[in-house]
Amino acid sequence: MSDQPKDGLSEEELGNQAATALPDKEVVSILDLNADIDLAIDAAAPIDLAVAANANVAAPIDAAVGANILSADSSAQALADQGVMIDQGIQADATADAVQGSNIDQAAEAPLGDAAGAQAEQPASGGGLTGAQLPDAGDAAGVGDAAGSTIGSLDGDLLNVDVNVDAAADVAAPINGAVAANANVAAPIDAAVAANVGSVGSDAVAVAEQDAIINQDIEGSAEASSDQSSDIQQ
Repeated sequence: MSDQPKDGLSEEELGNQAATALPDKEVVSILDLNADIDLAIDAAAPIDLAVAANANVAAPIDAAVGANILSADSSAQALADQGVMIDQGIQADATADAVQGSNIDQAAEAPLGDAAGAQAEQPASGGGLTGAQLPDAGDAAGVGDAAGSTIGSLDGDLLNVDVNVDAAADVAAPINGAVAANANVAAPIDAAVAANVGSVGSDAVAVAEQDAIINQDIEGSAEASSDQSSDIQQ
């Protein structure tokens, strides 16, 4: 390699050089994305429920447990004696009335698509190279002008994406119910358990005796009425 220093450009050569300034950063946009999402939901669910019930519940429980585990010459006895007398009477009427009147107005303030139509009417901004900016293919002298035109085209958006979603949903679910019941419930339970486990010469005795007298009577009526009137405008 030669250690001789390279000659720089002369003043005449520097004067022949030309430069084109790039536009400011804030006006250069490669991608312009505009997303507009408008979601409106009107939900109405009036609920009316009426419950009427007359009930008598009796559940006496008696239990006895005896056990011998690993014990010799032992006796386990379990005796459960239960005497139950239950007299249940209902003299009543169970009436459930559910009256519901619903007046629901869910009319949309503006029809769907207005925002999308208004957006479509707006002229697209920006925009890349146009036919007026492209040089003539057969004009060799216009190649230098095309470079300056390309730099100027950066003033707009190369890609303009506009997304507009406008959705409206009206939901109405009026619910009306009525329940009426008359009930008598009696569940006497008697249990006795005796056990010998691993024992020799042992006695296990379990005696369960149960006497239950249950009288149940219902004098009355169970009536459930449901009346629903809904005026829904969507």
